[in-house]
Amino acid sequence: MIETFAALLLAHALADFVLQTRWVAANKAKPLAMLIHIGTVLLTAAAATGSAHPVLLGLAAVHMAIDLGKLLATRALQGRHGLTLFLSDQALHIASLGAFALLVPDLWATGLYHTIAQLPAVMTLASGMIIATRAGGFAIGILMEPWSDASPHGLPNGGRAIGHLERGLIFLLILSDLAAGIGFLIAAKSVLRFGSVGDDRALSEYVIIGTLASFGWAIVTSTGTVALLNLLTPLGIPDLSH
Repeated sequence: MIETFAALLLAHALADFVLQTRWVAANKAKPLAMLIHIGTVLLTAAAATGSAHPVLLGLAAVHMAIDLGKLLATRALQGRHGLTLFLSDQALHIASLGAFALLVPDLWATGLYHTIAQLPAVMTLASGMIIATRAGGFAIGILMEPWSDASPHGLPNGGRAIGHLERGLIFLLILSDLAAGIGFLIAAKSVLRFGSVGDDRALSEYVIIGTLASFGWAIVTSTGTVALLNLLTPLGIPDLSH
């Protein structure tokens, strides 16, 4: 069952955060955009599980229902509480993946890749990295949007790249059992940011909020990835902390 969940989680991460274009994300209220997205959900689920089981049609239908619910909620709230909607949407998607894994626990075992014992763990690493970096970027962007006027001006998309890199590094540090290194990462970023922030209180608070949120997201995501990995066949990677 847990192997099925790991495969479906990777499919979800790919469909929502890698393969979904900006146009599709911005136009889901249009039938064509929604159809493209749900088709991607179905194809990634089939590819990740190595199965064409009819239950995947149900998974795609539930995904569409959740997305439509988010659209309705966004309209009702007139765009307010964006982060709450984002987190609720993702929580419902992940809960649905767990429900389908319970419903068809042998989906992985009857798929094309069931003989590759370590593959679900590799998939978990991939989905964890995607959620830590790409999904984290969307979440932090939504959180910081109300204070966008205080955003420091620098390289185009420079802040996004920095966020992806720092969350990726935290992910690797925690999976390598080197979590103490996160403190050095915070110190390094503080030193590098010191000159640009200076005495500007608004900018200082903007950087602090964004940094803490980014680090927190990466830590939670990495911890969840480790927990899931502990339930799967080990990859046999040497312990880098010793």
